Amino acid sequence: MGNGITRALRVGALSAVLLTGGAAASRTNSPDTPAQSHPATPAVSNHALSGVVKSVDATTLVVTRAGKSPGEITFVLSPSTHRDGAIGVGATVQVRFRTERDTHVATAVLAIASKRHAAPEKTP
Repeated sequence: MGNGITRALRVGALSAVLLTGGAAASRTNSPDTPAQSHPATPAVSNHALSGVVKSVDATTLVVTRAGKSPGEITFVLSPSTHRDGAIGVGATVQVRFRTERDTHVATAVLAIASKRHAAPEKTP
């Protein structure tokens, strides 16, 4: 039972970060705060998706998606990419990433336990 609760907490924490991260990024200056000029920087957008790992190595993760926009997406993995769980070929994962120009840079990868492989919960 503890393993299921731990997994649920991790998924909930990941969801909370995704939701609050998007809200923080969408804040703008209030009318009382003067706009500050910033040098032009390339736009970086943050995203999240889930899929099945097709291949993975130290620097690259390829995930196959199903649904509305099926296909393969390749991510760059770095030493700062947060990894949680058994991330291997065939594993279902959630990936948080940012897009820098045409490159998808993974910021976090979370392996999701499939229901058929999850240990059954004990009843009292």
